[in-house]
Amino acid sequence: MKAFKLLLLLPIIALLVGCGGENSASKAIRLGTGGTGGMYYAYGTELAKMIDAEGKGHALDVKMTAGSAANLRLLREKFLDLAIVQSDTLSNAINGRGVFAATGPGVGYAAVAGLYTEACQIVVSKNSGINNVSELVGKRVSVGERESGVLQNAEQILMAHGLNFEMIETVYMSFTDAASAMEKGQIDAFFITAGAPTAAIADLANHKEIKILSIEPDIQNNMMKLYKGYTRCTIPANTYTGQTEDVNTIGVKAVLVASTDLKDDAVTYFTEFIFKNADKLPHNTSDKLTVNYAIQDIPASFHAGAAKFYDMQGVKVNIYSGKSSESVKASQD
Repeated sequence: MKAFKLLLLLPIIALLVGCGGENSASKAIRLGTGGTGGMYYAYGTELAKMIDAEGKGHALDVKMTAGSAANLRLLREKFLDLAIVQSDTLSNAINGRGVFAATGPGVGYAAVAGLYTEACQIVVSKNSGINNVSELVGKRVSVGERESGVLQNAEQILMAHGLNFEMIETVYMSFTDAASAMEKGQIDAFFITAGAPTAAIADLANHKEIKILSIEPDIQNNMMKLYKGYTRCTIPANTYTGQTEDVNTIGVKAVLVASTDLKDDAVTYFTEFIFKNADKLPHNTSDKLTVNYAIQDIPASFHAGAAKFYDMQGVKVNIYSGKSSESVKASQD
């Protein structure tokens, strides 16, 4: 039995050890991101390079993961120190809902900052004849990787259109694999939740004519009423090659979270660094990182180190106290 458990853990161990590279410092802070075709990974790798270039003794070891749900699980299990996650997935984790029901309300991690808005993007081939989500019935569709926030978004978007996973042929792919499969004609559509432009979609659009489906305003309204964390989101025309019109969809906020074991001074440093270099880091170009943006609609209490930074900006936030809580308030002094 012990050998069997070890075999189950080996993929996780290989993932977390292998992605940092041979030159990763043993004391580097482990940052969970996502797949290589998404903005989490782009953001994390660029952040790590910039922090290394500053030369103040801090280092990030960027980990490629399946996404938000996996990151929160790995934080809880102490395989990660920092992670980027979707705000709606964070809300579920904090409250022990959905895939987190079995483990109960999330403890052991706290918010650092909301970084940018992630757009829910449903990609189809331009000549597919698919013009709205309802027409995905019977189609082969990638709904994101297992343990990703995308998977939950895909399920909720389908449900809002009167569909479920049993009405489509579901496959579970990373952003990069889904884009590659569409280019080869192996799938009809794929869901991605990420800041736009997303590398995997941008690369695909340079090789194949695609279309990103809009979500009707009334369905957006219903989803925002039903589920915490969603907001209206527009992908401006010309974000991707061949995209001549705005795409109206819904989105969630990308949130940096930290293990409560991570020292306050380190978290204060990372928070300040992100604000100082916000325009140089990958992000949704329609967003501007401000203190108000970073703390609004975050469904978790804040790490004490991040709270110290906000306090210096004249803003008070709820500080993590060791208990799960979605009640987050902020006030400007």
